[in-house]
Amino acid sequence: MSSNNFALGKKNLIIIGIAAVIILIGFILMSGPGTTVEEGFNPDIFSPRRIKVAPIVCMIGFVLMIFGILIPSKNKKETNDSNQNR
Repeated sequence: MSSNNFALGKKNLIIIGIAAVIILIGFILMSGPGTTVEEGFNPDIFSPRRIKVAPIVCMIGFVLMIFGILIPSKNKKETNDSNQNR
């Protein structure tokens, strides 16, 4: 299978992979114990890590994911240029 059959180039796939890891890290930062009725109120659910840092990390990952999808691939440009010259 040649690389011309893929919609995204190698650079795009690397950026998308990094973005997926960043999003996963953001969701891991959001995790933690919840508040249950038996234990009472747990103030950790409002920690800055869970309500400020983690959503920002996830947002950065999603923006990077969009960037990785939309950035033009050099392989596609070269292929399109060579097809137009024929």
